Amino acid sequence: MSLTKESKIRVLENFYATDYVLFGKPIKEMSTCCPILAEDYLSIKGALMSVVIEMFNLVEHNPAVINEHVDSKKLNSMAYDSAWIAKDNSKSIIESAQAKQDIKNEIRESIEADKKANIETVISEKIQEKSYKLALDNLLVARMISESENYQKLNTWSGKIIEDAYKILRDSLVESAITLNAS
Repeated sequence: MSLTKESKIRVLENFYATDYVLFGKPIKEMSTCCPILAEDYLSIKGALMSVVIEMFNLVEHNPAVINEHVDSKKLNSMAYDSAWIAKDNSKSIIESAQAKQDIKNEIRESIEADKKANIETVISEKIQEKSYKLALDNLLVARMISESENYQKLNTWSGKIIEDAYKILRDSLVESAITLNAS
């Protein structure tokens, strides 16, 4: 199955929106000490988008028809808006009891693995990491599901494989973004 024009636009929108979720601006506007970090980030983001395309195909992604012309300025505006919506949605999720418990468990595991770790730093990192993951999931997966004809296919064997690949790449992208933000 090939993607519709609207699905292709959504992929491009997500490609740019990912930067807004993680940096608040496009990656090209980031200053970093090591350009290789930005290259690594872009490689991971490209791989993640390839998996998202596979997910789109699997679930028969079918967003609303776009009748207006979408140029780079419009695409960037759409990306900015969808990123902020995803970030706002993730804020409410991260404040839930389940998310707080998940973060506490991750903090506990990190501190047990490294007894000399700075607790405040670990807490800050785990909250940031969870926030990024939730925002990306909201941007890339929740929206896809809402625009799909057959999202139940994610529960199939091939759907689970694609989802596992998505999670691995998402986690790598978040790690790369955190490194970029720190440089």
